[in-house]
Amino acid sequence: MPFREINSKMIEAQVVPGQRIYSQRGAMLAYRGEVSFTPDITGGQGGVMGMIGRRVANEQTPLMTVEGQGTVMFGHGGHHIQVITLQGDTLYVEADRLLAFDGTLQQGTMFMGSQGGVMGMVRGQVSGQGLFTTTLKGHGSVAVMAHGGVIELPITPNRPVHVDPQAYVAHHGDVRNKLSTALGWRDMVGRGSGEAFQLELSGHGAVYVQASEEKL
Repeated sequence: MPFREINSKMIEAQVVPGQRIYSQRGAMLAYRGEVSFTPDITGGQGGVMGMIGRRVANEQTPLMTVEGQGTVMFGHGGHHIQVITLQGDTLYVEADRLLAFDGTLQQGTMFMGSQGGVMGMVRGQVSGQGLFTTTLKGHGSVAVMAHGGVIELPITPNRPVHVDPQAYVAHHGDVRNKLSTALGWRDMVGRGSGEAFQLELSGHGAVYVQASEEKL
């Protein structure tokens, strides 16, 4: 179920019978047709066990289920919105950046240490993402929020992309990520470049980078 971008801060979704959308609670701006909005107490898919897992991972954000027939416009906090289309691969993104996503996508969580080991966990602390991140897998669309505009940078074999951890939004594909450091004596005496940590993404896929180093 694709989302249509109305402008950089609003999207529109077609709601059809038999299909559902999950959105951040309170993100509906306007709608047409016979559409219902139901608070999702489990915070997404996977039932009670999925809810427990997301709570343990601190990757749960208040969601609602959108069903019926009509069109719904979404936006939240004036944040920039980026629509990402998945074609069988996995999107890695923080739960609080999710604005809306297809109910057909499989939701889960990933331990940051599973990609990058100890440095993966350090990356979570440096970027403020914690030890876990949310995953969405399958065929469908996801709308994520960011500060400022978002650029999509392709990641191809032998051409890794380095990103400021604070500007990182999400990535998808068969991608490995790790935190690299460039700490030197200048950093120790406060004369460094201010770019001591970078996130290196390698493999095949894409990474989304926002035009700000500010978190939501």
